Amino acid sequence: MTLEGTYVPSAAQWVREQVAEYESSGGTKANTLRDSGIPVIIVTMRGAKSGDVRKIALMRVEHDGEYALFASMGGAPKNPAWYNNLIASPEEVTIQDGPEPFDVSVREVAGEEYATWWDRGAAVFPPYLEYQAKTDRIIPILVATKK
Repeated sequence: MTLEGTYVPSAAQWVREQVAEYESSGGTKANTLRDSGIPVIIVTMRGAKSGDVRKIALMRVEHDGEYALFASMGGAPKNPAWYNNLIASPEEVTIQDGPEPFDVSVREVAGEEYATWWDRGAAVFPPYLEYQAKTDRIIPILVATKK
């Protein structure tokens, strides 16, 4: 599925550039978080308020074909806007992890499943632990499953 509608790139220049380079190269370029060497995926979704198409790069936390999307926002006191987008339209989401995007369904996890995904995410990107320590909110984890 290709999400129909107006694509509104991120307000952050580095995010716009990373998404554009990743997509135009089929995932062979701009496929890590800046200089960290840690792989990213591109998540495409529908804006909860605008209905526009939005795209972000997130850490690649994958297990058995599912992907965890950590709404960490660097430990900020509130969730990132993209979290609300995914909650509002969990069936209108694609992930690109390599050359071609694919359709996914997104759901928020809790309890034991949350703990399992949290451990997987912290193993990939240890700063998640620092982010959680900086905020009073529990950092949401959404899991994306291929349709």
